[in-house]
Amino acid sequence: MLIETFADLICPWCYIGKRRLARALADRQRLPVEIRWQPFQLNPDMAPGGMDRGSYLAAKFGGSERARQIHLVVEETAERDGLPLRLDLIRRTPNSFDAHRLIRIAARRGLGDPMADALFHAYFVEGLDIGDRDTLAATATTLGFDFQEIKGLLATDAEAAAVFSADALARQLGLQAVPCYIFNRRYALSGAQEPASFLPLLDLAVEEQEGVTVAAD
Repeated sequence: MLIETFADLICPWCYIGKRRLARALADRQRLPVEIRWQPFQLNPDMAPGGMDRGSYLAAKFGGSERARQIHLVVEETAERDGLPLRLDLIRRTPNSFDAHRLIRIAARRGLGDPMADALFHAYFVEGLDIGDRDTLAATATTLGFDFQEIKGLLATDAEAAAVFSADALARQLGLQAVPCYIFNRRYALSGAQEPASFLPLLDLAVEEQEGVTVAAD
């Protein structure tokens, strides 16, 4: 089964949703799954160097008090899910384009999904600037990649066209918010849903796939 995950690495609900999907899949352990990351930039016009976190939140939510209220909901949800989250450590909101490129670079070696996990951890647990190429290369080394190789690739246009294309396709499909999960390119589920919400779609996709196989036989 193919599960395409449209998400952004700076989206806390995408971080939470990824863990919830993993919990759902743990209830279907015999289900063969390919998880394919698909980029969606929440801030496609963000400056390459990102911006100060406080200024970003004030502009996005109309003030620090509103941002604090939204963060409280996110933090309480993460705590209930047993997911580490340190929003207080984040000093800059990055441009996530290079981080999406890094996931696609890692996917060439079958490590796209683990790279997404590593980048989420770097940003939401360590508060690192995942728009910085040195930070991205250092994060990649945790999965066995060579620092200089990754930094060199990020200095080129490696996977840039693919990220632009996939992001544009998501918007053409009408996606306006993430996360969004598409199962076998037929069924979609939006939002950081509870694990139980994934199960009917997982089962439906399997039934249809098995039906196609039987018919072909």
